[in-house]
Amino acid sequence: MKHRNSHLLIGYWSRTRRGRNVPDQADIDPRAIKRMLSQVFILEARDTARPVYRLAGTVLCDRFGQELRGTSFLSIWEGRAKETLALLLGQSLAANLPLCLSAIAETSRCTMIETETILAPLTFGSGVSQRFLGITQFLGDVSSLDGAIVLQRLQGSKLIREGEPVHTDIEPPMPPPFESGRASGRAPHLRLVVSRDTPTLHCDLDEAARSAIETFDFSYATGLVR
Repeated sequence: MKHRNSHLLIGYWSRTRRGRNVPDQADIDPRAIKRMLSQVFILEARDTARPVYRLAGTVLCDRFGQELRGTSFLSIWEGRAKETLALLLGQSLAANLPLCLSAIAETSRCTMIETETILAPLTFGSGVSQRFLGITQFLGDVSSLDGAIVLQRLQGSKLIREGEPVHTDIEPPMPPPFESGRASGRAPHLRLVVSRDTPTLHCDLDEAARSAIETFDFSYATGLVR
């Protein structure tokens, strides 16, 4: 793993297990990962051949040029990688181990950047791992990207086992705000999309912690995802 946020997310996931194989989605506290929320997502993967975004942060939606909620995780990957990814997701859930995916992302105007995606298994009200807490990081200078990302090419994958050496030689900076078609005169904002019959949440970054506590609760008891 190259990005420090990848290590932070897996470390948080491991601590949240509290002796279990994997944590439940209801145990995820957004306050603990508030600095990463704009790049965090929840993936429904009961059918690993058809994994679907249930929640996605603003940075991801902007980088990929679309609202990711309800879309297929595999739709953004090149065709020949989809079957491999479905198998990798299944292995991660079966082994209760986080998965790290390395890829090259390509925009509609043929600019490219390296990405790193972490998928950490979650249960959802049962003892069976069927979802992922995920984060996608962009490694390199995102200001050079021209257009939205339309394709990812899988370069490598690895199941992350506890106790393995941590490599932090490369620590890319956090990506700057993405200039999309949205109004750019205001401060960067975080939008977290939830699958429920309520409006999409918009909040300023300097209020992210408060908003996360008040309105963004992963607990299925609040009806985050049905």
